[in-house]
Amino acid sequence: MNIRDLSVQRRDAFGKGPVRRLRRAGLVPAVLYGGGIEPVALAVAPAEVQRALHAHAGGGVLVNVRVAGETEPRPAVVRDLQYDPVRETLVHLDLQAVRMDEEITVEVPIHVVGEAAGVKEQSGVLALLLRQVEVTCLPSLIPERLDIDVSPLRIHDVLTVADLHLPPGVRVTTAATQAVVTVTPPMAEEVAPVAAAPVAEPEVVTERKPKEEEEPKPEAKEAKAKK
Repeated sequence: MNIRDLSVQRRDAFGKGPVRRLRRAGLVPAVLYGGGIEPVALAVAPAEVQRALHAHAGGGVLVNVRVAGETEPRPAVVRDLQYDPVRETLVHLDLQAVRMDEEITVEVPIHVVGEAAGVKEQSGVLALLLRQVEVTCLPSLIPERLDIDVSPLRIHDVLTVADLHLPPGVRVTTAATQAVVTVTPPMAEEVAPVAAAPVAEPEVVTERKPKEEEEPKPEAKEAKAKK
């Protein structure tokens, strides 16, 4: 198995100030732990990490950690990569030292193969429900990805973890019944609302204003005054 090298250097200064200076110098802090050793504080160039991971976005990748000043590399698995949420730049790296003769549990991404019949023939939508699974194996057997063939899937069909293609020596620890991918029905086309017939405005019947009382005639006024 071809294991990529990851060149790093030790760091002795800790705290926010030294870490800021480290990043200004184009490096990011890292730590190597596990494997029966004391944790080792390291510094690494982001470009070196990208080269070693070879387009892998997450952990689970086996690398040979080459510490400056040491003759022998240390096999390790990339456990965690932390990124700045705004700038999306690498800010920290966790490495776990491993023994090549001892099994380890890591997360491996799922890769979809083929075009689902439910998408091609029924206009369905492919939905990936699980993007990675846990596997246990020797470090040298860690797969880059696990393929799942979706070609036979029709609408409402589901493939589970049990349908993943596993290389020899690799066991999945995620539940076998866990759904991985399915094909959902196409979204219903929006029906344009039918314009409602205009509603005739009701006739407004206003209350008839009572007639003003007629002004009494002069004769009536005069008769009233004599009384």
